[in-house]
Amino acid sequence: MPDPGHSESLLSILIPVYNERAYLRRCIEKVLAAPLPDGLQRELVMVDDASTDGTTDLMRQIAEKHSGVIRAFYQEKNQGKGAAIRRAIQEMKGQYAIFQDADLEYDPDEYGVVLEPLLRGHADVVYGSRFAASPMRKVLNYHHQLGNQLLTHASNFFTGLNLTDMETCYKAFRADILKTIPIRSNRFGLEPEITAKIAKRGCTVYEVPISYHGRSYAEGKKIGWKDGVSAFHKIVKFWLLDDCIDERYGHEVLDSLADARRFSRWMVSVIEPCLGDRILEVGSGIGNITRFLPKKEHLTVTDIDPVYLELLNNVYADNDLVDVKKLDLSADDDFAALGEAKYDSVVCLNVLEHIEDDLAALKRMKTLLAPGGKLILLVPQYRALYGSYDKHLDHFRRYDKQDAVARLTEAGFAVRQTRSFNTLAILGWWFNSCVLKRETMGKYQIKLFDMLVPLLKPAESLLPLPGLSLICVAEA
Repeated sequence: MPDPGHSESLLSILIPVYNERAYLRRCIEKVLAAPLPDGLQRELVMVDDASTDGTTDLMRQIAEKHSGVIRAFYQEKNQGKGAAIRRAIQEMKGQYAIFQDADLEYDPDEYGVVLEPLLRGHADVVYGSRFAASPMRKVLNYHHQLGNQLLTHASNFFTGLNLTDMETCYKAFRADILKTIPIRSNRFGLEPEITAKIAKRGCTVYEVPISYHGRSYAEGKKIGWKDGVSAFHKIVKFWLLDDCIDERYGHEVLDSLADARRFSRWMVSVIEPCLGDRILEVGSGIGNITRFLPKKEHLTVTDIDPVYLELLNNVYADNDLVDVKKLDLSADDDFAALGEAKYDSVVCLNVLEHIEDDLAALKRMKTLLAPGGKLILLVPQYRALYGSYDKHLDHFRRYDKQDAVARLTEAGFAVRQTRSFNTLAILGWWFNSCVLKRETMGKYQIKLFDMLVPLLKPAESLLPLPGLSLICVAEA
């Protein structure tokens, strides 16, 4: 995490603009003049959403005048606030970001208040609440406030957060969080969507009171009752969909249903009896499995992707029981940096199939285990099921049981236990991947499967049939 007192710390102020010629100049002047915490620099990332009232020309003039601070971008057609914010996020360069509407409803002088929990390292995301207790507030239209509160309560019900103002403009983020959240909504559905996704990501969210100087429709307010209906739809939609990290950063929602929380918890419950006190997890990603692993004497979580490593470092920054390390199964230097024979359990779930030289990777993992330590390996099962999903996920292979046992034995392990896992998913995988040759599984399918896990678990224990995955427990 960047040091907020360092001169290189940069705040990106993301400003969507549409038909704001009457207020834009004064708004930008206030944003440029707003006090920031010591050592924090600013950039304004402005996106004009195809304005029709002369705002575009005015924005060009302002951007040229302040070219060292303002970077301006222009949409070819009007798409909405969400689309403009999405573009601004793509273009931002800062370590922190805050949303700013191009009007005078919110006061930039309060940036310091909103940013403080971020800069202190307490929060991943901060919401500026118009309805939390504050020394002074403007009296607003009752029906507008009621609508906001109803949507906030609905959002809280589905996300489990206890916000007082979900629809607020002032939302501040660590950039590594914001840049990896996919934004699908083009209009005002941005607010409930991003709230749902930070909740699913397990972000630490703070809320601070801010002032608010709301406009009337005569003064240019654009949001209406149809946007309220749309917001409720987004609340439900993004409760159903596990779509909280952008695939541009290498994450595949489909990869062995890793975004399905009940499924991940079930997977860990199956392997937990085999785990010791000093555990290393290979290929932790964003921590879907990590969050359920026991934190006994020590847990080391690893990945090769720098984005994932940064996310994991931020999550476990203050945790004395968890370390985050880079580990490439094909890189001897990474294994040397970890040292030899220090773990009594290595967990490698849905990773080995991505490695071309899997035998060498198994031999490297063995060097990490103390004598008698165990490798808990989960791989996709049955060569005959290799299909379009596997190709899309960059799987080099699927394993028959005898293949996996032979590989482990050749690597110097003694295989103590094997079992099939996830029996009832075989038919769906075969039909979609081998027959229909689809590349992706629908997010609704993943959510439905995850919701059925409480039924699938006892069914699998009663029906010892072949499974989509194979679990091997091997001793060093």
